[in-house]
Amino acid sequence: MSALLRATGIRKAFGQREVLRGVGVDLATHEVVALIGASGSGKSTLLRCLNLLEPIDDGQIFLGDEDISDPRVDANRVRARFGAVFQAYNLFPHLSVLDNVTLASRVVHRMPRAAAEDRAMGLLTRVGLLEHAREHPDRLSGGQQQRAAIARAIATDPEVLFLDEITSALDPELVGEVLELVRSLADEGATILMATHEMAFARDVANRVLFLDEGVVVEEGPPAEVLAAPREARTRAFLSRFTG
Repeated sequence: MSALLRATGIRKAFGQREVLRGVGVDLATHEVVALIGASGSGKSTLLRCLNLLEPIDDGQIFLGDEDISDPRVDANRVRARFGAVFQAYNLFPHLSVLDNVTLASRVVHRMPRAAAEDRAMGLLTRVGLLEHAREHPDRLSGGQQQRAAIARAIATDPEVLFLDEITSALDPELVGEVLELVRSLADEGATILMATHEMAFARDVANRVLFLDEGVVVEEGPPAEVLAAPREARTRAFLSRFTG
């Protein structure tokens, strides 16, 4: 499969601390790739670099045939082709759930309000939040807020959906409802790059798994290989935390 998103030699430092040290990653259309690794391994920074939320120090990022890491590129135009969901929901507290979901469609993509709201209501029905459409986020549970954030991210039909540890801030009983929604998106052919610590979910949903350690891709391959029979000692040591 040809890569929809491809990055080579990505380096990123914050001061003297080098977080990404020559990372390469590619993502084909309709592929789901899981990034695993300990906290501080560089997963979130990599997602933010690929999404052009952080400038890179070296390397290249291509979306299709376009070098989107070229400093002359309009980053806002590129980001409009992406969807992103973060750990902390990042819903606008002063807007209703409906307005949160329609905001990018109306402001960035210039969709008429009626059309944007019609699409948003369909998405909110899908994620089980139609009855909360006119409420503000602080009236929702954590799981409901995260489902609203996912609805917002997919409202513009993004070419790539970035998911950054989207269950880490949730109570355990709410994790399943969010992961089930992501599973359904994957089943429908969404292109997803997700940082996750949910190993069982990565095994069942991802097409490939990348293990990051200290800013380097140590191992990658199908979930059955990386998670069940890792080649590298560093991967085995990391996974032992989940298997005992």
